[in-house]
Amino acid sequence: MFNGLYKMFRMQHVHDVIECLTAALEAKDIYTSGHSSRVADMSLDLARALGIKGLAAQDIHIAAHLHDIGKMGIPENVLNKRGKLLPHEWAQIQQHPEIGYNILCKSKQLHDIAEMVFHHHERWDGRGYPSGLQKDKIPLGSRIIGVADGIDAMTSVRPYRDAMTWKACMEEVRLNKGIQFDPVVVEAAEKLWKKWENKSMKILK
Repeated sequence: MFNGLYKMFRMQHVHDVIECLTAALEAKDIYTSGHSSRVADMSLDLARALGIKGLAAQDIHIAAHLHDIGKMGIPENVLNKRGKLLPHEWAQIQQHPEIGYNILCKSKQLHDIAEMVFHHHERWDGRGYPSGLQKDKIPLGSRIIGVADGIDAMTSVRPYRDAMTWKACMEEVRLNKGIQFDPVVVEAAEKLWKKWENKSMKILK
């Protein structure tokens, strides 16, 4: 019983710290308010749909909350630029997974979470960054976060475009099944789609 209570306390403590870190990031990046929480919620849904339970699911949830924490190391004029990024600015943005990895690796307890953060912009076809990993060489948690991140990015307003409809987003995700995204994770997302869309509509009301 004591161990169970301790684990509950520890997880609550970890989540409190995460909330502080993501709030700090969102104070800097004005276009990502709520993004980390939405990606974390979708990632946890996906993990559970894929049969991942317990601490493994919690680690994915935590990694999703922290997937963009490396953006704290990106200059604000680049992070919040309204127009198209220049090549050198895009190169700076692409450094955020490694910056996030280096931040999280300060704690030995967060190594697995740091790995998921490091690889969340890899692609199924190997054309992602920072390592160009492909298929199941990419950590499963990173593949899950990648799908959730992509969905939230497409259905959110960005400085350079309006939000996609959920229908248009689904079409885009399906087009990238087996290209950008893990096909198995996409299939799990399709089953959760109506739940996410309904939740989004309730928030907007």
